[in-house]
Parts: sequence; C-alpha cells; structure tokens
Amino acid sequence: MKSTRGIIAIAGAGRMGRGIALTFAYQGYRVDLIDVKERGENEFQQLKLAAFTEMESQLHLLAAANVFPKESVSSLLDQISIGSIQDQMDILQGADVLFEAVPEILEVKEKVFARLCPLFPENMLIASTTSSFSVNHLAGFVAERGRFMNTHWLNPAYLIPLVEVSPGDETSEEALQAMFQLLEGVGKVPVMCAPSPGFIVPRIQALAMNEAARLAEEGVASIGDIDKASRIGFGLRFAVLGLLEFIDWGGADTLFHASHYLRNSLKQDRFAPPKIIENKMETGDIGMKAQRGFYSFDDQNVDEYQIETLRKFIDLLQHLGFIASPKEASLTVRGEGIKKH
Repeated sequence: MKSTRGIIAIAGAGRMGRGIALTFAYQGYRVDLIDVKERGENEFQQLKLAAFTEMESQLHLLAAANVFPKESVSSLLDQISIGSIQDQMDILQGADVLFEAVPEILEVKEKVFARLCPLFPENMLIASTTSSFSVNHLAGFVAERGRFMNTHWLNPAYLIPLVEVSPGDETSEEALQAMFQLLEGVGKVPVMCAPSPGFIVPRIQALAMNEAARLAEEGVASIGDIDKASRIGFGLRFAVLGLLEFIDWGGADTLFHASHYLRNSLKQDRFAPPKIIENKMETGDIGMKAQRGFYSFDDQNVDEYQIETLRKFIDLLQHLGFIASPKEASLTVRGEGIKKH
C-alpha cells in the first residue's frame, strides 16, 4: 500500500509508539519508528521482530473483529518501518510530524530531544506523548517551541479515540490547529488541556481507581462485585454522558448533599464538594431543572436532548445484552389470592 498522506516519525518503539504507528498506518500514512536506545545489531533486530510481531497480532485482532479484511494486514504493516538511532537523520528529513514516545523519565526525554532537534526539518510539528510532564517544562528541551506541544494518547492508542492536546505558552495557534486537523483526520477526538499535572483523564482515573482499591481494602464489597459495579453501574453511563453533563442531569444540589453526607459519615474530606459546586448552590445554577448548570439549556429543547441521550444509552445497553426482552406475566395462586409475578 503506497503512502498518500505524508510521513509520521515516532521517537520510541515501545507500546505507545507502536500503537500510534498503527493508527497512522491504517489511515494511509507512512510511519517511521525510531528506536532511540543504543543497541547492538542483534539486540536491535530482536526489538524489531518483537515490535512487528506485536503490531501484526493487533492488526489480526482488528481483522477478526471485521474492522478490515485480514488480507490487508500485510499491506498495513508495509506502511511501517523501524530504524535504529543511527538512521535518525534519514528518517527525520522527510517527516511531517514527530511524536516523542520514550519512557516517562525526564532525563531520557531531554537526551532524545537534544539529539533529534538539530535534525528537525522546517515546519515539522513536534509533540511529546507524555502523561506526566508539563509541556512548558519539556519545551525547554526544544529549539522551535512554537511547533511543540504535548499530545497525551491513551492505551491502546490505536483503539482509544481520545487524545489530550496540551499547548505550551509558546505554541503557535497555527501549529495547534494543524495538530487538531491531523488527529481528527485519522479518526481521533482531540481535546485541549492547559499545562496541568495529570491532564484530564489521568486525574479523574486516579481518583476513581484509588477509591475502588479503598473499597476492596475496607471490605465493602468483593473485588469482583466492585469491578462489576464500576463497569455496569458507573462506566456505562459515562460512555454516553460526560461527568459534568451528568451533574447537570441529576442536579448540583444532589451532588452537594451527597458529598456532604459521605464526608460526614466516612470522616474523609476527599468527599467534600469543590468550591464550584458550592457556588452553583448559591447562584441556583444547579443544572437542567434550573435551565443552567455547567451547560446552558436556555436555547435547547430539553425533552429532545434527553430522549436522544437515552436512545444512545439504550442502544449501548442492547448491544451489550443488558436489556432483556419483555415476557408475559404469569399468574400464581399463593395463600390468600392470585398474585402476578
């Protein structure tokens, strides 16, 4: 399959780099993975074999799920090449975008950028896929800061649509828009995030996972039931409604009172409502029932919005087999009379 859309360079041939490579190869890009670690030839060939074996396995999984014909696996892999650190000059010269995807060790990232920056062609977009470090900190390692930003992909990168994009203080609007267009063009859903530790998803995720672990630690429920509850009761709703959108549905007042109850009952300040919820209680902007919350519902047909959202939720439940077909009630004589069940 011939590349028709451009060349993507990825510094780092680990799990994240391979996932990003599959994303772009599937959409017709030529992808060059750079193994940034100094290795002997035998070790490099072993890494290369392991990387292609893993990517081939992931493509076969997609083909088995009828995403594309299995006959396409070889041609998609042909879109990807893996070069050693010695090949970096040739790889970078023709690249349109570089994604840095090395381990989350600041010294390693600094070393990689110091080695690669002098080779960057003019106007190439540059992004770190970090999930930890501030874009403004990492920008100190890059000469052309106007073209640099963070793009936090979620594993597995070739499946999860969301990419959190964090521009730095010196990132140009032109570069930012170009990155959004690139990501949207390969089917991703980019969102913008200020330079803040943990971005969006990792902060929410860390709180939820730690609380689940505490539930197990305290013996509130079995590990299996905690996971079942989080998948079916918690997770399913937020595939259709965002967390802030969900607050507007139920009302900030509900969250306010429930949070105070949990804080007082469990004697844990982590359950206290944030200042923004307290402010909404004061102003009365508590959500859909007040026509204004995190969102405004003044110019929206609330009934249509609710019906459409519930329709999406029902479709998801039906797809997962959680809506049972109705059955006729049977009649049974018990004790004093006839009861329907």
